[in-house]
Amino acid sequence: QVQFVESGGGLVQPGESLKLFCAASGSIFSIYAMGWYRQAPGKQRELVAVVRNSGSANYADSVKGRFTISRDNGKNTVYLQMNSLKPEDTAVYYCNPVGRTLNKGDWGQGTQVTVSS
Repeated sequence: QVQFVESGGGLVQPGESLKLFCAASGSIFSIYAMGWYRQAPGKQRELVAVVRNSGSANYADSVKGRFTISRDNGKNTVYLQMNSLKPEDTAVYYCNPVGRTLNKGDWGQGTQVTVSS
C-alpha cells in the first residue's frame, strides 16, 4: 500500500506563500484523484484541494484563487502552492487519495502550517 510523507510547512506571516510536498512511497499513476486535506485545532479534517490524473482540479471555497494543487506522476509527488496565506489557513496539512475509504492508519504525520504575525 502506498504511503505518503508530507513536508514544506512552516511559520509564515499573513500574505506570504508556502509550497507543500507530498512524496509517495510508490506509484501514484493509478490513483485517479489525490487531495490535500487539513485539520485545524478543534476542527474536523477537511478536503481543500483535489487533482485528478487529467490535471483537472477542484478547491474548497475558502482557498479558491489562492491555492494551486498539482501532481507529477513521474516523481510520485503531489504539490500544494499556497499564496496569500491567512491566519485561518493554520492547520496540519495531509495528502491522501480522494474517493476511497481512509482509515486512521492511512494518515501520515502531516506538515504544520502556521500563519501568524
